[in-house]
Amino acid sequence: MTSLPRPATDLSADEARRIALRAQGFLGAPDRRSGVRGVLRHLGAVQLDTISVLARSHELVPYARLGAVGRGTVDEAYWTPGADGAAHAFEYWSHAACILPIEEWPHFAFRRRAYRARPHWNHALPDGTYEQVIKQLRTEGPLTATDLGGAKRTSEWWDWSGTKVAVERALMYGEVVCTERRGWKRVYDLAERAVPEALLHDQLDDTECLRRLVRLAGQSLGVGTRADIADYHRLRGEQVDAVIADSGLVPVAVEGWGKPAWADPAALETAPRGRHRTTLLSPFDSLIWERARTERVFGFTHRLEAYTPKPKRIHGYFAMPVLAGGRLVGRVDPAREGRTLVAKQVTLDGAKAVPAVAQALVEAASWVDCTNVRVERVDAPELRDPLTRELARALG
Repeated sequence: MTSLPRPATDLSADEARRIALRAQGFLGAPDRRSGVRGVLRHLGAVQLDTISVLARSHELVPYARLGAVGRGTVDEAYWTPGADGAAHAFEYWSHAACILPIEEWPHFAFRRRAYRARPHWNHALPDGTYEQVIKQLRTEGPLTATDLGGAKRTSEWWDWSGTKVAVERALMYGEVVCTERRGWKRVYDLAERAVPEALLHDQLDDTECLRRLVRLAGQSLGVGTRADIADYHRLRGEQVDAVIADSGLVPVAVEGWGKPAWADPAALETAPRGRHRTTLLSPFDSLIWERARTERVFGFTHRLEAYTPKPKRIHGYFAMPVLAGGRLVGRVDPAREGRTLVAKQVTLDGAKAVPAVAQALVEAASWVDCTNVRVERVDAPELRDPLTRELARALG
């Protein structure tokens, strides 16, 4: 077993937490000039998910960092091509299905090669279907799977049509790109048309791709363990081990972590200072992607319960953590009824969390064009009235 390098720096748990917050865009003045695209480049990946309560997760991520940026503005920033027709972003498999900056296309060559080399799914692919899909995209694209001739025979993922299987396979191989979501359907185009010519190659070997993604993960996390860094773009631990020494990240020791960690050297140059964001977080926000990291950094157990049977849910279907003062201070399970934002269930970390949770709820309500907030249940009943009063005051 290779011995680990000596830590270059010792960090307190509080310093590590603040470094992580700044790296994720929650500490200091937001970079409004670079906007949504700047958030995407800064994070390296924004997760997509089908669930929409207040808004979809890829809309909630820039909102949490920039404030009330228009939802149309968000989609336009992700998906509108440049004057030359080239995409600014593409969808691919990273931490999960994610929006990625188009500049990172070359660095996912290792994953495209891996998909090409592995056995195919158990989906039937009739002879000639793959070639027909490519031909149709070349002559008619960009197209959705429905435009191509059918997405699914039923609602089950395993019952995809041959056309859907073919275009998804082409997406994984990198011959096809998803450059937009339209009504939540993927819009496919040929990579040769959507990806800028200078980026359209698989020339980088696996080591170079992995070195880049490990460095990017370290920059986006600020500081992280091997598992944290691997999880960010869903790399294997041994892939991280193979390149981390040459990634540009530096070894650090973090108080209480109990495991070796690495940091972005730029994150160590200046102490994190500035205003903390107060906001509701998407359960799919990259700040809280990895449950063990969230517990280690924030002392907060986060789990999405949307896929948990209703009787077994503790915090609610889409419980959104509340970030305030650099801490996770509660949860809100939201819903919407007309122009009322409904807090179906609120969990508070004591009375001190009440003003922050009220502020987060009122700001989120305004963003989604709600004029009122109604609280249904508070886990600590004695805090219901203080929260209601604080909401009334904030709503004016």
